[in-house]
Amino acid sequence: MDEKGSKAVLITVSAEEISDRPTSTTTWKHQPLLPLFGIPTPATAFIPEDNIFVPIQQDNVLPQIPIGRSHPVARKGIIDGDHRTLHTNKFYANAFLGNQDMPIWTHPYSVWWGKGQANGQYPTWGMSIGHADEQDIVMPEGDPARFYINAVRRQSLMLSARELGDQTTLTTDTHLPFSVNVNLNSGRPSQEPLVTFPLVQGMSFITAGYRNATPMIQCPGEGCKSISEAIVVGKSVKYRIADADGRKWVAYVNPRSTINYDATAFTTVDKNTFVGPPGFVGTIQLAKNPLGDEGEAIYDKASGAFVCEANVTAVVSGDGAVYTFSYTKVGSSPLLMFMLPHHIESVEPSAAGRVTKLQLRTTTKGMATAVWGDSLSFVEPNVPLNMGFGPWTEAPGNQPNFSQPVRDMINQAAEYDLSNVMREKVPDESMYYAGKMLARFATICWTLKEVVNNPVWKTGLDKLKQEMARYVNNQQRFPLFYDDVWKGLVSNAGFSDPGADFGNTYYNDHHFHYGYFVYAAAVIGYLDPEWLVRGDNKAWVNSLVKDFAESDYNGSRYPFFRSFDWYHGHSWAKGLFESADGKDEESSSEDGFASYAVKMWGKVTGDANMEERGNLMLAIQARSFRNYFYMTSDNINHPPRFVNNSVTGILFENKVDHTTYFGASPQFVHGIHMLPLSPASIYLRSKPFVAQEWNRFFSDGRWKVDGGWRGILMANLALVDPRASWEFFRGGVDGAWEDGWIDGGASRSWYLVLAAGLGGVQ
Repeated sequence: MDEKGSKAVLITVSAEEISDRPTSTTTWKHQPLLPLFGIPTPATAFIPEDNIFVPIQQDNVLPQIPIGRSHPVARKGIIDGDHRTLHTNKFYANAFLGNQDMPIWTHPYSVWWGKGQANGQYPTWGMSIGHADEQDIVMPEGDPARFYINAVRRQSLMLSARELGDQTTLTTDTHLPFSVNVNLNSGRPSQEPLVTFPLVQGMSFITAGYRNATPMIQCPGEGCKSISEAIVVGKSVKYRIADADGRKWVAYVNPRSTINYDATAFTTVDKNTFVGPPGFVGTIQLAKNPLGDEGEAIYDKASGAFVCEANVTAVVSGDGAVYTFSYTKVGSSPLLMFMLPHHIESVEPSAAGRVTKLQLRTTTKGMATAVWGDSLSFVEPNVPLNMGFGPWTEAPGNQPNFSQPVRDMINQAAEYDLSNVMREKVPDESMYYAGKMLARFATICWTLKEVVNNPVWKTGLDKLKQEMARYVNNQQRFPLFYDDVWKGLVSNAGFSDPGADFGNTYYNDHHFHYGYFVYAAAVIGYLDPEWLVRGDNKAWVNSLVKDFAESDYNGSRYPFFRSFDWYHGHSWAKGLFESADGKDEESSSEDGFASYAVKMWGKVTGDANMEERGNLMLAIQARSFRNYFYMTSDNINHPPRFVNNSVTGILFENKVDHTTYFGASPQFVHGIHMLPLSPASIYLRSKPFVAQEWNRFFSDGRWKVDGGWRGILMANLALVDPRASWEFFRGGVDGAWEDGWIDGGASRSWYLVLAAGLGGVQ
């Protein structure tokens, strides 16, 4: 990692000191915005009785885990109380990190605080607003191009107020999974914010709520090409605006009904500034309109109402699932939301008529489409119910029946693997590497028991449980702390070095790190069910799940799904690091493996709701990965000159870079989206994609790379050519085998099982 952070002294408290705090509740921090257009319609009214998002276990901290009251990253500008859980990995984190002026991508828009600085922009103390069209893409020469990026902080318009100036501060409140309020304050602590921006993923308008201020709409550069005369639309006043590039926008001025305000009296004071009369209380809404009169009619219908919160619920029936976004809005107009391509693919058939022709490009997810609805549902018809610990196929009863020679080969490899892993020291410098090794250990034990029925599995399992006990008892070299500042379990390693353990202490990669432990625990619990009821084993593993995949919307100790983004359909790995290009995800496969681990832990512990959440996450990931990470030749969500890269590499909110944080060799860039090869890989990585990727990058001997990456590539080949994969793991190259071809998170015996189970042998 190249991010930097400050050091902090760790201050600890007892569990009793935080036990009496109130749990998180959904609130609108600044009440004066509420009555502008009537009573808000709450999302909580739509929660079904069989909703799978239910609490996992009691919200407490185990006694062996110290509680810390300090963190190297301060809560900058956050005015929620200490009781609220905070969302370290969500889309709006730039608002409380660093200089607080990096962009926030709501999709399709981006917003950022001008902070009075130029930096190649028009200086403003208000909120800058951008939207990137296709012509705004920056891409190097070549086909495929190594990366593409959207022009960073390219202003189209700004929403500000005359009263904002060099004393302005930015604060945030009501931090929720899909939304946050960003406030611009005059600098006088006793006053309510002058302007509040409720930011929600997929919102169709940039909405600014004003409190007794003089509103300004600003245009950068040479100023707006044109601003229309005032047009009355119901209780609102509309202005058509062509920005400095001639791109069409529409602005709606919505005064509070109880004040006498002339919304038609906005005037142009200079080429960059369009200003209204003072004393404005109400909202101004901006939207980009590429659809002419038809688009404007859509926005007219939606104007006056704004979304301020979202909630997700889901129900599972048979092998299908339906998940629903329910929105809280203020105002009586129908709600218009922009949804991503994977949403439009799966929108509930009954809602197809609410999908409009209005589309705006997102930065890295293709075209967003505007859809009507205070509540929107999406169908995943084929969740992987019958997936277990062995190679998976869609057919029921998929346990492979291996011949004796095949079992003998697997048994020989598994005994050898077990002897090695029992001698190895669990890496103590990293939760990530420790988790990978324990997951590998668990898979070897499972193979010995379930595939070849070798009694040595019991010896292995005993050793594995001893190793796991060190972590359950928090006796590893870098113990976990419960961070009561940002609300989560973090490694002690990073309190002096922010890059330690890949930034775990700063909430990087928790789904990667903890997912391996959850999987290993699921295997242990499957092989020895009594382990689940001994000591803190189950509670400790549940705490890891709660840290990265908390399912209680109002949980008091962990935020709702820290890592997984239910709007984007995948997780974000980046935690408390300011980023000019937003959150990112480097390893889609480890993201999917974390969901698989949640599924299997739920299955083993008898937590049906957890198992179903894992199933649903996998189904959504299979769809989103196909759209955004795994690019077959017909992909339309990325620029054509980028598609032949086959995989995105690092997917950011604002750019896509066909590389990794540790190198740009093809085996790195592609392999990080393969490992660990698991039953979930078969579900997530489609055969057409795997075949195209192989032919473009690894056929004709190009798979002969050094180290464990060779094993990863050849195990991945099993998804389309299991016989060739089996032959490699059985006999190596020209009859010679090297142990170095297996990475630290895998085993030769598991790769043999995978290839054989997918049809590599008769």
